[in-house]
Amino acid sequence: MPDPFAREPLACTVVIPCRDEAPALPGVFSTIPERMQVIVVDNGSVDDTADVARRLGADVVREEVAGYGAAVHTGILAATTPLVAVLDGDGSMDAADLADLVSAVNSGTATMAIGRRRPETRDSWPWHARAGTALLAWWIRHSSGFAVHDLAPMRVCRRDDLLALDIRDRRFGYPLELMIRASRAGWTVHEKDIVYRRRAQGTKSKVSGTVLGTWRTIVDFAGVLK
Repeated sequence: MPDPFAREPLACTVVIPCRDEAPALPGVFSTIPERMQVIVVDNGSVDDTADVARRLGADVVREEVAGYGAAVHTGILAATTPLVAVLDGDGSMDAADLADLVSAVNSGTATMAIGRRRPETRDSWPWHARAGTALLAWWIRHSSGFAVHDLAPMRVCRRDDLLALDIRDRRFGYPLELMIRASRAGWTVHEKDIVYRRRAQGTKSKVSGTVLGTWRTIVDFAGVLK
């Protein structure tokens, strides 16, 4: 018999693309707004990311093709709610901020709501990654009028709207292509400042943590801008 006191889940699924993020996940899940569904996309982890996510109550799907865009796309396809949120699984952001972003999209204030990162400390966000993001966001604003100041590692939009954009990049260029296609589609955007912390101990950045990761990101962004 159904529990008469149980509350229905919110009409939003949080998609968390992960590769070797097991140490961070308990902290991430502790701040996810109540009643939001969670899908963790295991993108080739060699640690116990998938097991930890299941114990925390997430649905886990596996994406064999390596790449941020591939993992996000798989999570979006697996979601069944009208709204989808995407959040990094490294513990650098407070998932509680998703509540305001969901409200902005659900109310019609914007087509997409974005968390704009504000570093908690100087070493929370490497200078080269921060400068590159600022430059790309400036280019988007001045070339299209799309008022973004970050490439949205935390974001919320309607699932159907996102799939209709037909984003093709399956690597690190996915967020940039998302912004370009969203601006061309006439989307509106709402930004909320969020605290950006150092990633959880025991995890390593796939983008700014290594020279190779940074180089791959530059190559992927260049491909999107062709």
